[in-house]
Amino acid sequence: MEEPPVDLTNCDKEPIHILGKVQSHGFLVALDLNTWLINYISENIASFIENEPQSLLGKDLEFLGSALKLNISGSQFLFNQLIQTGFSSKNIDSLNPYYVELAGKPYNIIMAATDEDLIIEFEVVIKDEFESQKVIGSSISKILIGKTLDSILHNAAKEIKSIINYDRVMVYQFGDEGHGRVIAEEKEPGLTPFLNLHYPASDIPKQARELYKINLTRIIADVNAEPSRILTNKTDGQPIDLTHAELRAVSPMHIQYLKNMGVQSSFSISLVCKGELWGLIACHSYTPRFINYNARAAAKLIGQILSSAIEYRQLEENTDRFELFSTSTSKLADYIDESSQLIEALTKSPVTLKDITEASGVALVFEKKISCLGITPREAQIKEITKWLLENMQDAVYSSHRFPKIYKPAETFSGVASGILACILSRELKEMIIWFKPEILENIEWAGNPEKPVEISVEGIHTLSPRKSFDSWTETVRHSSEKWSRAEITSVIKMREHIIYAIKRKANEIRVLNAKLILAYEELDTFSYTVSHDLRTPLSSIRGYSELLLDNASLDDNARKILERIRRCTDKMAELITDILNYSRIGQSKIQKQSVDMAAIIEEVRSEVIESQNIDMDFSVGNTPDLLGDRVMIKQVLCNLIGNAVKYSRKAKRSKVTVNGEFSKKEVIYSISDNGIGIDISHYNKVFELFKRMENVEDIEGSGVGLAIVKKIMEKHQGRIWFESKLGEGTTFFISFKND
Repeated sequence: MEEPPVDLTNCDKEPIHILGKVQSHGFLVALDLNTWLINYISENIASFIENEPQSLLGKDLEFLGSALKLNISGSQFLFNQLIQTGFSSKNIDSLNPYYVELAGKPYNIIMAATDEDLIIEFEVVIKDEFESQKVIGSSISKILIGKTLDSILHNAAKEIKSIINYDRVMVYQFGDEGHGRVIAEEKEPGLTPFLNLHYPASDIPKQARELYKINLTRIIADVNAEPSRILTNKTDGQPIDLTHAELRAVSPMHIQYLKNMGVQSSFSISLVCKGELWGLIACHSYTPRFINYNARAAAKLIGQILSSAIEYRQLEENTDRFELFSTSTSKLADYIDESSQLIEALTKSPVTLKDITEASGVALVFEKKISCLGITPREAQIKEITKWLLENMQDAVYSSHRFPKIYKPAETFSGVASGILACILSRELKEMIIWFKPEILENIEWAGNPEKPVEISVEGIHTLSPRKSFDSWTETVRHSSEKWSRAEITSVIKMREHIIYAIKRKANEIRVLNAKLILAYEELDTFSYTVSHDLRTPLSSIRGYSELLLDNASLDDNARKILERIRRCTDKMAELITDILNYSRIGQSKIQKQSVDMAAIIEEVRSEVIESQNIDMDFSVGNTPDLLGDRVMIKQVLCNLIGNAVKYSRKAKRSKVTVNGEFSKKEVIYSISDNGIGIDISHYNKVFELFKRMENVEDIEGSGVGLAIVKKIMEKHQGRIWFESKLGEGTTFFISFKND
C-alpha cells in the first residue's frame, strides 16, 4: 500500500501538553487532590536532594517536606501549611512564586492545579538583573507613547529587549490561516534581520497556539539541556497534564527547529485580543539563558497591557472607518430621497455608491441597465458575474477578497476585480450592486520555503523533521485584493435597506412583478388568517380535555407528565397562532391616522413589559416627539421592540434600555437601544424574516414573528426600520415616520 504523504502539518497532532517531561532548571512534584499522596515526580529531583525519586512516590506531604529539608522563614515545618493554603486559595496564582531555600540555595515554589493533581514546581532562582516595580512603569510609559500601532509595537520590542537582555526580540502577528509575520524587531548588531519575514502556520502548530492563549509566557532556558522524565506510580501510567506547568518540556520537533535556527534559548509573551491569539513577542538568545519567575511575570504584565493597547487602537481605527462610511451613506440616502431618478441619485450625486466603501469601482445592475463608476470589469463580464452571483448567493450580501479562486473566469480580469462585495436588490428582477477591488500583487517573503517536503532517508523511510533552511524565499500571491472590512459590509447593508425602501416608495406602481407579489401576499395573508383562526377551536378542545384528565386522581405520575406536556405544547401553539393572526391582521387592517402621544404610549409599554413583570433594570426615556400614525399599531411596534430589548439584555450585568425620539428633516426617528447579546453580522439579512431566530437566542423564548410584524406595520405607515448591532455589546433599532 502506498505510504501517505507526510508534511509539517503532522505537528498539529503532537500532544505537547502531556509530553511527560520537564526542563532541567527545576523539578516537579504532583500530589493527588483526594489522597494528598505523591502521584508524579520528576526524575531529576535526585540532582537537588539526597532521596531517589522512586522512594518519594506514594508518600504524603509531610514526608515530602522532611525529605526536601526546606527552609521557609527559618522553619522546616511550614511546608505543609504553605501547600494546603495554596490549594484552598481561590486563586493559586496569587501565591506564586513562594521563595524558599533548599540545601542553602534559593528556589521559587510555583503551584498549579489540574482536575486531579496539585502540581508543585521548584524553580532555581538566579539574581534578578532588574527591579520589576521600577522597570515596568517606565517601560509601559515608553511603549504607549507611540501614536500609531506600528510605533507602539516597535517600542514594545525595544523595551522588552532592554528588560530581559535577549539577543533578538520580535513582535510576531498571526494571519487568518495561522501564518505569522514579524512586524517589529529589536536585535543585536550583526544579526540578520527578520523584520517582515513570514513564517508558515506549521512553525507554530494549532495546539501550540491554543496553549499560548492559556500560558501567557513560555521560557525554554537551554535547548541542549536534557529534559527529565516524570515518574508515576499510577498503574495506568497516564501522563500528567502539564498545560499550566512552567517547567513543561518542549516538543523535540520544536527543540530541533530552534537548534536549526541557531537559537539556544527562547522566551515568548502572548498577545491576546478579544480572547484570540493576535500574536507573540518572540525572544531569542544565541546562548543558554534563564530569567526568574518575577521577571517573566513582569513581561507577562507588559504583554497584557500591550494586548489592550492593540485592541484599543484597532477599535479606534474601525470606529473612524465606521464614521466615515456612515456619513457617506447618510448623505447618499438624502440624495435618494430628494431625487425622482434612483439611478441618477446613486451614480451622479456628489456622493455616490462608490464612496460608501473603499472599492475602486462599482456596478449598479438595475432596470435592465448596467451603470458603472470607477474601475470595473467590462459590461459583458459584469453580466456573467451577476449571473453567477444570483445562482450562488444564499444571503442578500456576499463578499470575497479572493474572487478568482472561487470564480475561475475572474482570473482574466483579476487586475480590477480580485475582490467583490455584492448585494441583491431583487432576485426576481436580477437587480444588484457589485463593488470591486483590484488585485494586490503581493510578494510574501518567507523565512524558508513553507512547502518544503519531508525528507526521505537512505532506507526510503519518511522522516518528519523541522525546517533546516531559513533562507529568504519569496512567494508571489496573485488573485487577491484588500479584505472587505466590517465597516464596508455594514455600510452596504444600510444602503441596501434604504434603496429597497426607495424602490418600494417611488416605483411600486411601475414594477409589474411587485404588483403580482403584493396580490399573492394579500391572498396568503387571508389564507393564514383563516387557517390560524380555525385552528383555535380544536386546540382549545385539546387543552380542555387534558385538564379534565388531569383532575382524575387515579392517573399515575407518568400519565400526568404526558398530559402536562400536552398542555404546555397547546399553550405554546396558541401563542404562535396568536402571533400569526396578529401578523395577518396587520396586512388586512386599515391605518387610522391620528396624532399619537408617544410619551403616554412609552409609559404604557414600560408598565406592561417591565413593571408588571417586576424586572429590575435601567430604563430611560429621552425626547418623545409626537407623530402621525395608527395608535394601536405604533404601540404594538414599541411593545415588540422594547420587549425584545428587555428580553435580550437580561444576561448583562445590569440591563439598560433607552428610548429616544428626534426630528430629522421630514421624519420623526425613534431609537430603542439595549446592552444585550447583540446580533451576529452574518444574520443581519434575516432579522426581519418570518420565523427566523438567531443561533445565540435559542435558549430565550420567542416565536420569530415579532420583528416581522414590526416591519409590516412600518411598511403600512410608509416608514422605515433598521438597526445597528455589535455582538456581545447590544443593539439599537431605529423606526422612522414621515412628519407630514
